[in-house]
Amino acid sequence: MYAPKYPLPVIMDSASSVAVRELPLFPLPELVLFPGRHLPLHIFEFRYRIMMNTILQSDRRFGVLMIDPESGEISKVGCCAEVVHFQRLPDDRMKILTMGQQRFRVLDYVREKPYRVGLVEWVEDETVKDDLSSLASEVDQLLRDVVHLSSKLTSQEIEFPESVPELPLDLSYWIASTLHGVAREQQQLLEMQDTAQRLEREADILTSTRNHLAARTALKDVLPEDSPS
Repeated sequence: MYAPKYPLPVIMDSASSVAVRELPLFPLPELVLFPGRHLPLHIFEFRYRIMMNTILQSDRRFGVLMIDPESGEISKVGCCAEVVHFQRLPDDRMKILTMGQQRFRVLDYVREKPYRVGLVEWVEDETVKDDLSSLASEVDQLLRDVVHLSSKLTSQEIEFPESVPELPLDLSYWIASTLHGVAREQQQLLEMQDTAQRLEREADILTSTRNHLAARTALKDVLPEDSPS
């Protein structure tokens, strides 16, 4: 199971007995960060340069939230990012590399300027009671099938990563992060608090993708190559 490198400071809300903290927020369009995954960012807006200079003097953490591409709404559930490397550029821009830590839910906004700061609570998956190793292996194989078919269809070598997470929870985050062009689907996967449910949904997505690619590959195999005119 992925655990943050350092424990994140919390505040105990006496009214609800829920561990909460204030967290600087960085909404991004159509981008969903998952725990354990890297996210490189180019910081150029003035307000976010202020944010980065502030967090680099403290715990180096901020929250990443997806902006819905259609509605423009900012999601309530996101992932805390930790700056693991940064480079200052001459004009005060900054290149940073972050890693996803814990998921969180925004309870309220503390302030909006110069950048958003939210009061957040941490989100964790429910305790797993069943053995999910078989389901995790199925999802892993489905992704390998998709990579193989994609490679065959495009006639390009696509290498499958050597270091694939073994634990079901970590694998579910890793698989979700590999999905491209489906930010809303990724957001739904991020918000799920049931590892089995997340893996099952990923199995459905990958099965559909595999079947689609298999059909296209079969069609490519039977159709003759276009002859030069």
